[in-house]
Amino acid sequence: MAQHGVVARRQLLALGLTEAAVKQRLKRGRLHPLFSGVYAVGRPDVSQKGRWMAAVLACGPEAVLSDDSAAALYGIRHRQRGRELEVTVPPSRLRIRPEIIIHRRMLAPEQIGTVDGIPITSPITTLIHLATRLERRQLETAVNEADKIGLVDPEALREALDRLARHQRGVGALRTMLDKHSFVLTDSKLEQMFVPLALRAGLGLPLTRHRLNGFLVDFFWPDLGLVVETDGLTYHRTPAEQSRDRLRDQRHTAARLTCLRFTHQQVANEQDHVIGTLRSVVRQLRQSRL
Repeated sequence: MAQHGVVARRQLLALGLTEAAVKQRLKRGRLHPLFSGVYAVGRPDVSQKGRWMAAVLACGPEAVLSDDSAAALYGIRHRQRGRELEVTVPPSRLRIRPEIIIHRRMLAPEQIGTVDGIPITSPITTLIHLATRLERRQLETAVNEADKIGLVDPEALREALDRLARHQRGVGALRTMLDKHSFVLTDSKLEQMFVPLALRAGLGLPLTRHRLNGFLVDFFWPDLGLVVETDGLTYHRTPAEQSRDRLRDQRHTAARLTCLRFTHQQVANEQDHVIGTLRSVVRQLRQSRL
C-alpha cells in the first residue's frame, strides 16, 4: 500500500465511507487503531515506515516528518530511542499528540518533499533542524552520510545556508561546522577525531577519499607528499587486511611519499603523541623541500 498499510479516518470519509462504516470495520478487525483517527489496515502490526506515516497522518494534512525521524528515514542518522516519532506542523496547529513529538514551524514549499510516499522535510532543512540539538561530531557524521548517499554535498549546503537568515536556529551551527578551514568529508568517527589533531599540528586541511597509487587513502597532503591512515577498532586485524595495508604503504613509499599510520587508541587517547609525531614529520618534510 502507498501509505505503508495505514490510513486516516478523514481519508476514509473522503472516499465515501460513513462514520458507521468505519466503526464497523474497526469492530470486525479490518482496521486497527494506531493513533486517534489513524488506523492500520488488515492487521495491527506495521513497519517503521508505517509508524512514521501514521504519525504524519495523525498530525493533520499539513504535517511532515522531521528532525530525528526525517534523518532516520533518509538514512543519515540512526533512530534515537524515545524520539523516533517527530513531526512538524504549521504554528497555528494546536494539535497535541502525547505519543508524538510535535514541532511548530512555518515551512516553505521547497523545504518539504516526500520519501516513499511519506511527507518529510527536505534534506537541507532536516540538517538545519539537527544542528539545533547535535554535538559537532554528530552533525559532521550526518553531513557526511548525506553526502555519501547523494542527498546534498557540502558546497550545495553552504550555498543554501547563504540564502537563509543567519539568525535562524541551526543555520549558524551548520555554517560554523562547514567553515572551509575546519571541515572535510570523512568516512568514520575516527577520521573525524583525527582532523582537529592535524590542524593543531599545523597542517592544513587534507584531501580525503582520494585515490592514490591504486588505493583510497584516508588523508593526503599533496604539497608535503604526506599520507596518513587511521586504523579503526574493527579494521586491519585479519592477516589479509594486514597484508593489504603493507602493500598500500609500500606503494606509497615507492612513489616517494611519506606514510604515517595511527591506531584508534592513539587518536582517541594519545593525542599529544599524534600531534607531536605529525609536527616532527611535517617539519622534516618542509625542511627537505627547502
